[in-house]
Amino acid sequence: MRKIKSVKIKPGFSKVLKIVGTIFCILLGVFIFYAKQVRDLTSIGYSRKASNRILFSFQKDYVLSVGENKTLNVAFESDDFLEKNMDHYVKVHYVKHEHLISHINQLLKKGYSDSDINIILAHGNDEAVDRFIKRDKIRYLEEFYTVDYAKLDYYDRYVAYSDETGEDEETTVLFVNLDFDKENYQDSTLVEKFSTDMLVNKHRNLAEDFVPNELVKISEDYASEEGMECSKVALDAFKKMNSAASKEGLELVINSAYRSYQDQVDISNEYLKWYGQNYVDKYVAKPGYSEHQTGLAFDIGSRKVNVFANSKEYEWMLENAYKYGFILRFTKKDEDITGFRSEPWHYRYVGEDIAKYIHEEDITFEEYWAMFLDK
Repeated sequence: MRKIKSVKIKPGFSKVLKIVGTIFCILLGVFIFYAKQVRDLTSIGYSRKASNRILFSFQKDYVLSVGENKTLNVAFESDDFLEKNMDHYVKVHYVKHEHLISHINQLLKKGYSDSDINIILAHGNDEAVDRFIKRDKIRYLEEFYTVDYAKLDYYDRYVAYSDETGEDEETTVLFVNLDFDKENYQDSTLVEKFSTDMLVNKHRNLAEDFVPNELVKISEDYASEEGMECSKVALDAFKKMNSAASKEGLELVINSAYRSYQDQVDISNEYLKWYGQNYVDKYVAKPGYSEHQTGLAFDIGSRKVNVFANSKEYEWMLENAYKYGFILRFTKKDEDITGFRSEPWHYRYVGEDIAKYIHEEDITFEEYWAMFLDK
């Protein structure tokens, strides 16, 4: 049997192996220790990028004492991070702005408090905050910005309207957001997209060629004359409502529905001929500014009584229309908000959820739109 010779390791090489092994163990230990430190931070919501920066800036204990904080996480991820502002980052509510940390730094430099910064960021997008930072510091932000839906860009308009009218802050914010500080039919907003929650009034208009989605004919089972049209979604809702009313011996009927832009022109001309310009200016919506062009509005009547406001159908509608997605659009008490005189017969389809909220809170569609839909 052949003898295998043993290999002798030179003393110098053995020493090198021991050194390499020791370095490897140290590095492995450092890696394990570092991984644990990162895991401690990521487990409470910090990104790996933020965690790395936290560790290299020796701020782990501070961050752990704070706990999860989205704004602080973004700060450690950002090139705009300033260590001196860490306590402020913690107190500022996170908003999804591209330049959040830069904006916080700049607002602090202008002398705004943490609570001021929260107000500012909550009322404007990234671009609006950019513009706001360029203006002189505003001393009393709470004057208008305690109203949730106040807009950062509208501060000067709020001040001007309040000074001119003497209205309180909430009314001022509502009316300015709805462009009531502008003349009717002047500098209006063009509404281009059809939706059941679209707002059309004397400050928001439709184009001459606007046609609602799924325009359908209304049969004489539901209308007072043939040839009427409306949006299918509104007609489907009306059919359900009509069926419910019929079970109680009531007879609803649609007297007017969709009107094209040209229809509105013809109507305006007719009223102008009969009653004159003053009447038209006061009571008739200009072409493009009528809800009837949306295909979602109906003038509703009773087949039994000529004057709808004197009918049982009218009383039933006041109590039940919202269940089917309809609202009484123009009420007497809200003429200063809707901009139109009371029309007991004019109902608008907005969908069941919105109609329910408006009914329960006793507000106008304008108010609902300003609070929840105006983006």
